[in-house]
Amino acid sequence: MFSILRPLLFSLDPETSHALTLYALRSTQYLPFLKQIYKVPSKPVHAFGLTFKNPLGLAAGYDKDGVAVRGLAALGFGHIEVGTVTPKPQAGNPRPRVFRLAEDEAAINRMGFPSQGMLKVAGRMSKIAGRKLKVEGKGSVVVGVNLGKNKDTPLEEAARDYVELMKVFAPLADYLTINISSPNTIGLRRLQNREMLENLLGQINLERETWNLKLPILVKISPDLSDEELDDAIGVILDKKMDGIIATNTTLSREGVRSSLKGETGGLSGGPLKGRSEAVLSRVVKLVGGRVPIISVGGIASLEDAKKRLALGASLVQVYTGLIYRGPGLVKEILKNL
Repeated sequence: MFSILRPLLFSLDPETSHALTLYALRSTQYLPFLKQIYKVPSKPVHAFGLTFKNPLGLAAGYDKDGVAVRGLAALGFGHIEVGTVTPKPQAGNPRPRVFRLAEDEAAINRMGFPSQGMLKVAGRMSKIAGRKLKVEGKGSVVVGVNLGKNKDTPLEEAARDYVELMKVFAPLADYLTINISSPNTIGLRRLQNREMLENLLGQINLERETWNLKLPILVKISPDLSDEELDDAIGVILDKKMDGIIATNTTLSREGVRSSLKGETGGLSGGPLKGRSEAVLSRVVKLVGGRVPIISVGGIASLEDAKKRLALGASLVQVYTGLIYRGPGLVKEILKNL
């Protein structure tokens, strides 16, 4: 079916196409027979103190405001990461801000954390009963929330935004992700520098200990860090007792990109990111030494890609851009043969 719909979707502006896709996915929760189309076997994974029914998840950015979580869960994902969510609503960057690079099976986005704000998203999350999303005949789907600071919040006060978000989503999510690696919010990646990261994660950990919060907290890192910067970041993440790492976010590099759109500013995802994401994963695995689990994301678009990331040491994998080019059947393809 996707092969028929793809030309129509690709004839539309990428944001319009994505909005229509989310609307369709949201509607699937009212059509139980469609859930059977994407029925996949259970392949449980234990990580971060949670049980995932399988190792494949949906990366943050696909459903920023949590509007289609139930429909997305019906595709067979073991976990879904909502967001990025900001404390206050914000529009993000001006359009156009998303570009398909079809010949590279890639995308460039400079969205800038458009968000309906934490209260609106939390209202939707509160409707997912028991903190775990139940899908008929498929068990529970783990739901995480990706957290980001507002554009107008100074970097020196970023911890305030993240702590505020933690307080709202701790009762509603299965895990939280601290997003400090998007290239589309000015200055955000500076929070990965040792001194700023120590301050940010120190405050987050202090708040968590104060509340005796058991909820896993993960940190999402950039693929563009130098080896020294990556070593520093991982050291701080472990020192501040974070529960896991997501590697990686989108890249500013255009290495290997053929499309004439490669000059557009923003974060690149999809095929050209694969090699760098694998290299970062390998280094992170060595640095972590098994102390915390790792989720790998970036350029995963096939069964072979997913297998390789797990073989390299990831506990879980996430997809996003692969869905744009391969469609929802990618989930079933990976999980039936993993």
